[in-house]
Amino acid sequence: MGCSFKVARKRAKAVDLSTISVRGASRQGRVTMSTQVKRASTAPHGRSRPISPAPGFRPGVASSVPPGQVSYPVGVRLVVARCSVDYTGRLTAHLPLAPRLLIVKADGSVLIHSDGGSYKPLNWMSPPCTLRTTTRSAEEAAGDLEGEWLEQWDVVHGKSGDRLRVRLHETFSDSAHDLGIDPGLQKDGIEAHLQALLADNIETLGTGWSLVRREYSTAIGPVDILARDADGGSVAIEIKRRGEIDGVEQLTRYLELLNRDPLLSPVRGIFAAQAIKPQARVLAGDRGISCVTLDYDALRGIDDVDSRLF
Repeated sequence: MGCSFKVARKRAKAVDLSTISVRGASRQGRVTMSTQVKRASTAPHGRSRPISPAPGFRPGVASSVPPGQVSYPVGVRLVVARCSVDYTGRLTAHLPLAPRLLIVKADGSVLIHSDGGSYKPLNWMSPPCTLRTTTRSAEEAAGDLEGEWLEQWDVVHGKSGDRLRVRLHETFSDSAHDLGIDPGLQKDGIEAHLQALLADNIETLGTGWSLVRREYSTAIGPVDILARDADGGSVAIEIKRRGEIDGVEQLTRYLELLNRDPLLSPVRGIFAAQAIKPQARVLAGDRGISCVTLDYDALRGIDDVDSRLF
């Protein structure tokens, strides 16, 4: 008698439920967080199931993370706590027990700040990294010889394997905030602004000066400004926020090419910047290039240089 048997095979993979992987932000500034935590499951094809943030952990509302739950917030998490910190990696470092500000950013960064040291953190971990939290009751902590901590953060860097262990003994504040997509830093007084202002006020360099063109093309790149002085001579102007030797070298190359053009030659150069280093001035003088210090506020018309006492 022939018998056929069908064998059903079930696959299950057990992975720690309290580990979360943060992949980081995209170039456009969007935050992409992987909150998928694999567990022993009967999901088809061995797919992992996502785990949601800890119950009661809402942006802007102080809360604590229950044991075994993921501690990464949707946005940035701010924790003020009395804690100790240990770092192991290329070196070892220890921060004794003290009140500190702990920041967990949505891109995976973990930073530890004190009330001093300006903007620099005492210690930190850059993404990509994983953060695993362990919590315990006061009764469990009371009998531990390693210290009466109530919550422990284990942060491991995804590439180097460096480890950061934070032990929280007392939490004063715990909140999360969704900051959204940041528009980025908008700088004022950058080289493009200086170039536009000087082109609009070219007579700042001398009476009778005229603008030929901004971004005058050459074979090795554009010259910031090409102008003519009161005598009709061609002048190439290179503009920097901070004038250094590299800028003088750049203008020198432009002048070498421009002086090969019979319609422009001879062309002299002006190196203009808000501040020029002494070494750059020496090199410019040696190559016959004039240096001009630009006053950004005066070019914008909000400062009258002639009315200054000093």
